Amino acid sequence: MFVIANFINAVAVILDYALELYKWAFIIAALLSWVSPDPYNPIVRFLKTITEPVLYRIRNMLGIYGGIDFSPIIAILVIWFLQSFLVRTLIDIARSL
Repeated sequence: MFVIANFINAVAVILDYALELYKWAFIIAALLSWVSPDPYNPIVRFLKTITEPVLYRIRNMLGIYGGIDFSPIIAILVIWFLQSFLVRTLIDIARSL
């Protein structure tokens, strides 16, 4: 039984790290949107590639109010929720096994 518990715990830790990296990608992409970065820069293109599909869906649901794009904030809040709920639940399940 401890093997399953260790596996679930490992999945929770990896998921937590992945969500943390994704959160920072959203933060950096939002900060870069305030300046005019070179669109051909590989880092800028990578950040755009991984963040824009999620932000596009959120923008379609919410829209832009008063010229302000709240989609990065909503995406970060969803990541915080997933870290607080899903990851913690997986860790608790692993501890209970």
